[in-house]
Amino acid sequence: MKPISILAVFFMTATLQLNAQINTGNIIKNLTGSGGSSLTNDEIIKGLKEALTIGSKNSSDKASQLDGFYKNPQIKIPFPKEAQQMEQTLNNMGMTQQTRDFVKALNRAAEDAARKAAPIFADAIMKMTITDGVNIVKGSDDAATQYLKQNTSSPLKDAFKPVVKSSLQKVEITKYWNPLAKSYNKLPMVKKINPDLDEYVTLKAMEGLFTLLAQEELKIRKDPMARTTDLLKKVFGGK
Repeated sequence: MKPISILAVFFMTATLQLNAQINTGNIIKNLTGSGGSSLTNDEIIKGLKEALTIGSKNSSDKASQLDGFYKNPQIKIPFPKEAQQMEQTLNNMGMTQQTRDFVKALNRAAEDAARKAAPIFADAIMKMTITDGVNIVKGSDDAATQYLKQNTSSPLKDAFKPVVKSSLQKVEITKYWNPLAKSYNKLPMVKKINPDLDEYVTLKAMEGLFTLLAQEELKIRKDPMARTTDLLKKVFGGK
């Protein structure tokens, strides 16, 4: 290739890269509804991080308080799916209080585990890039929640499971579960039930936490009263 051709390719590549950077900035500014003049990319990323920090703290606080799971019908952990027939059968046998105590114990374990979420969320928020910000702004009303779900599910599970296990032991879950399982499994013509309660509660605790986080995100996006800082008002004010 001649020298002049090499120079032409170099300048063409540099121009394309510069245009891509400019277009990325314009995409973010246009999508915020700010008119493209009052917000910098840095402000938008800081605003998104602030929104996620506030939302994740609020959701963690709600989930980890007493009855945060148990008295919230949206995230309350029920009998394991494969054991719901067992629950109904035992209730019909007059063991309603025992099944309620068991469900309460499951939810107490989830409430304990939720306390571990905040630092894991914070780490993922700090790692947010400009590309992440573009995708969140362009995305659906739960795009920020989905970002955290994608980037924290594995460490959340690792952190939650030992807490769930310890909590279930603390509330003596076997005291509730073993009599229920024994009573049910003695019945003729039933499939023996023995779910992995640690795994079940861990996954349901994570699911409930992300449900609350999506609600917090929607508030910030849609409700001006939920934008509690000047930066949030500036970033989300045009949405």
